[in-house]
Amino acid sequence: MSKRLLMLEKMTRDGSKDPFHWYALALEYAGQGRHDDALATFGALRAMDPAYVPMYLMCGTMLVKAGRLDEGRAWLVDGIGAARSKGDQHALSELQQALAGAGGGDDDDA
Repeated sequence: MSKRLLMLEKMTRDGSKDPFHWYALALEYAGQGRHDDALATFGALRAMDPAYVPMYLMCGTMLVKAGRLDEGRAWLVDGIGAARSKGDQHALSELQQALAGAGGGDDDDA
């Protein structure tokens, strides 16, 4: 187990409210193929800070790559809404491209 993973697990377990700690932990899990742990961590982050836009792209693409298309598309669509709310055009574009690549078509329904 990597030192980075251990450090991030400790920070989140100790109650860190820094969204980047949770995001980084989820990415570490995803990078190790621990998709369920990553999804649980992204879910905890979403509950804590639903406006943290980067998680939607990373979680959605992770799920799509893992063959969990419906779940992945749902995260991407929700991310499109979050990016629009924040006025984050760059993230919005990335999320729309990811959704189109996941067979989600356009996001006019989002």
